[in-house]
Amino acid sequence: MKFLTILLLWCLLWVLCWPLALLALVLWPFVWLLALPFRLVGITFSALFAFLRALLMLPARLLGGARPLTA
Repeated sequence: MKFLTILLLWCLLWVLCWPLALLALVLWPFVWLLALPFRLVGITFSALFAFLRALLMLPARLLGGARPLTA
């Protein structure tokens, strides 16, 4: 559904302003490459916080006082 929405918006942009649509099409891989390090940092921090949460909750889980939360 998300892909279809993006495709329809791009087609609308193509009809209204085709040079801008072509520029967006050409520049999209470069934008993706620039965003890649930020995605990797986000994944790293997410894993780090999940590890810290598991580490801090370990004593409670071992004592049986808390059940793990499901996301």
